Amino acid sequence: MNPYLRDKLLQKLETLSDERGYQLLDYVEFLESKYAERTAAAAGANPLSRFADAVEEKMRAGKVSASTIAETMGLMNRAMGVLNGAAAAGKSVANDLMSATSRVVDAATTAASSRSGSPPSTSTPGSTSGTTAANDATATRPDGRAGGDIPPR
Repeated sequence: MNPYLRDKLLQKLETLSDERGYQLLDYVEFLESKYAERTAAAAGANPLSRFADAVEEKMRAGKVSASTIAETMGLMNRAMGVLNGAAAAGKSVANDLMSATSRVVDAATTAASSRSGSPPSTSTPGSTSGTTAANDATATRPDGRAGGDIPPR
């Protein structure tokens, strides 16, 4: 729809009462069902919006007054805004949690690779470190093997 036509229609709609607005909406929906192709976007619409549309249609079919429908839909729109805000906040928290977890995993991976990438600590055969390789099972021999039970060469 071109912008001029849209603006003209909006000007006309603003002057209508709620009752006439719902009559016009009925007519537009009739034209849509008769001539428009059903789009995938309409089929995959927000479940809250589909629910609100269904409630509105039931109220209109039940001959509820236009002002009551307008009030109800206004309340439902505000409730949907709150629910959408809560969903967005939950999604944000989940994204932040995933980001923090990813940073921790990256830091742990970096720390582990930097430890394994450094040369093993070696001591020369004549040096003393307070313990001897024969007595300390955790001591490292010059060839990189654990000391303790392995006799020196």
